[in-house]
Amino acid sequence: MSRPLFRTRLAGLPLLAGALSALPLLAGAPSLAAAEPVLSPAEIVAAAPQGEWVAIAPDDLLVMDLAADAAGKPRRVVIQLMPAPFSQGWIGNLRKLAAAHWWDGLSVNRVQDNYVVQWGDAAGEDKAKARPLPAGLAPTTGADYAARWVPGLVPWALTPMGQAAPEIPPPPPAAPPAITARVADAYARAVGFRGGFPVALGYPEGPPKPWKTVAPVQAWPLHCYGAVGVGRDMPPDAGTGAELYTVIGTPPRHLDRNIAVVGRVIEGIEHLASLPRGTGPLGFYQTAAERTAIQSIRLGSDVPELPRYQFLSTEGASFARYAEARASRRDAFFVTPAGGVDICNLPVPVRRAP
Repeated sequence: MSRPLFRTRLAGLPLLAGALSALPLLAGAPSLAAAEPVLSPAEIVAAAPQGEWVAIAPDDLLVMDLAADAAGKPRRVVIQLMPAPFSQGWIGNLRKLAAAHWWDGLSVNRVQDNYVVQWGDAAGEDKAKARPLPAGLAPTTGADYAARWVPGLVPWALTPMGQAAPEIPPPPPAAPPAITARVADAYARAVGFRGGFPVALGYPEGPPKPWKTVAPVQAWPLHCYGAVGVGRDMPPDAGTGAELYTVIGTPPRHLDRNIAVVGRVIEGIEHLASLPRGTGPLGFYQTAAERTAIQSIRLGSDVPELPRYQFLSTEGASFARYAEARASRRDAFFVTPAGGVDICNLPVPVRRAP
């Protein structure tokens, strides 16, 4: 049944017509028309003032142009790179790989349903056939999958599981509005946002420690839908950045702190998520004919006439209202508010600049 579910409720309205018509006759009865409409998350975002939108520098974008689709339409994927202090060794390598045009002519090699799309050198594991990497790539290590937590790394408005966070310092005099929505997480003691990206906070691996008033010592980016990570071999290998993937399914949060997260797709994810699934192990394509060619990958600053992009500040009043609306949907379609939201179900809105 293709029509929206809420339409099935309209059939009962004629039965209520008589009762509703009598309401204005009751002394002191409030007017139904006077009730303030409940805004949807999209309406809250659309009404956000320009001052709450943050510009994304073109140099912080990777632009991947795939071969045209079967109808001859271009396919462009735009990736926002992870902000400091996360994954900066890999980010530097990505900039060098893009400047060297290293990905040009390579391909999308893996599409695993409800998991990832992966691209790079299909012959990368064969040293005799692999494309040589450009000189000057930085060595990487798994120790950098997470960053040391310092005050201010994540805004004080962070709310772990809907409760007060004594680990977060008190707000400054001109603090942004707190996110009061219940944000639950099964993988971390606390979650929040840094530069528009979802991150988690907690203790390093080891015996569980009481969650008291000491500060978490680690923060790390998350594998939410659209996150871009670095393919690697068995540890201690941590990947160079030449092999990349993006999440196209249920967030594989078990990968957090096991693989470097270097960015997120902000436009064009449909060009990756709609590709045919690979039939080989782990979704790898078994023949060259199945692969989708990469025409080019460039830094946004090297792409002529690239639109300017903005994300909604996670420290503004509009984002706080947006988070609450997504946690407890009360707009017309919904019957029962959920009362909470997963951090990966709070995607930070991104738009082309007006």
